[in-house]
Amino acid sequence: MIYANLLHPPHPSQTARFAEGFGQRVLLTVDTEEEFDWDGPFRAEGYGLSHVRSISGFQEFCEGIGVSPVYLVDWPIANDPLAREIIGDAVRAGKAEVGVQLHPWVNPPHHEQVNTYNSFAGNLQEELEASKFRRLRDAIEAGFGAAPRIYRAGRYGLGPHTARLLSESGIAIDSSVRARYDYSEGHGPDYSRHPVTPYWTDPERKLLELPLTTVFWGLLRRQGQRLFPLTAKFPLLGGLLSRLGLLERIGLTPEGVSEEEALRAIDIALDDDLPVLVLSFHSPSLAAGLTPYVRSEEDLDALYDWLRTVFAYLASRGVRPTTIEEIMLAVDA
Repeated sequence: MIYANLLHPPHPSQTARFAEGFGQRVLLTVDTEEEFDWDGPFRAEGYGLSHVRSISGFQEFCEGIGVSPVYLVDWPIANDPLAREIIGDAVRAGKAEVGVQLHPWVNPPHHEQVNTYNSFAGNLQEELEASKFRRLRDAIEAGFGAAPRIYRAGRYGLGPHTARLLSESGIAIDSSVRARYDYSEGHGPDYSRHPVTPYWTDPERKLLELPLTTVFWGLLRRQGQRLFPLTAKFPLLGGLLSRLGLLERIGLTPEGVSEEEALRAIDIALDDDLPVLVLSFHSPSLAAGLTPYVRSEEDLDALYDWLRTVFAYLASRGVRPTTIEEIMLAVDA
């Protein structure tokens, strides 16, 4: 068996094909995690879980708009009784799905130094990454009553051995690639050359990569993959290109992306025939004051308005919500 290094962009021949009639769908993923200081150092302890009660209202909201969210759960969430009750009830009712999200700094065993480099699980020694992952996967299966089939590395931190680990652990989909982003300056992966289209990571089609959706918008969007990395070196250039409507990078998330920007990004993604649009945000944003994106109750109302507007617009474009199960059936077909 040949296992891919997910840090490398795939060959075009690895592009996944979906069953006729699948059309274009949207998947809502939630990085379901502990609360921490976004501006502070990484810590193995001292986090909060006060927002977990807000997941209940969010789940009701999703059911009201016909969306089955995917909760990508990390260690503190997997071991929280209230989270297991709220998310577990939704999973058992077939109204949500659960997956794995590995935050190595709060996930045992703790054999590494807690720092920025080791906050990317893929930077850990192979055995330690595997040990943390397996303990988390087992805790999720025991706590939520379902074997997780999707993985997202915290901080999008894939490594050279992650594909083997996931394939041998029953994971069918990885969604760690944040295409068109480069985290290498902070010791993380460089996904600036990765596609947003789903692709197989191995010849036997055991592991599907489902990148988070990010598009380039503007008159120069077709040159975005080549031009946008220059904006990291010349920040003023990025601002100028955006103001002139020449080039902008837009991710499908309610965190830091306006409704107007998101609708433009959806139009681009659909025009480019992207089969699955992957939306994401962090669960602590479901309560005010816990992330930089939701500072107030007004910000929280805006997050829900964003989701309501985006899903209504997708429906008007004929894009239906989907699930991990539907995606796997479509690519297997």
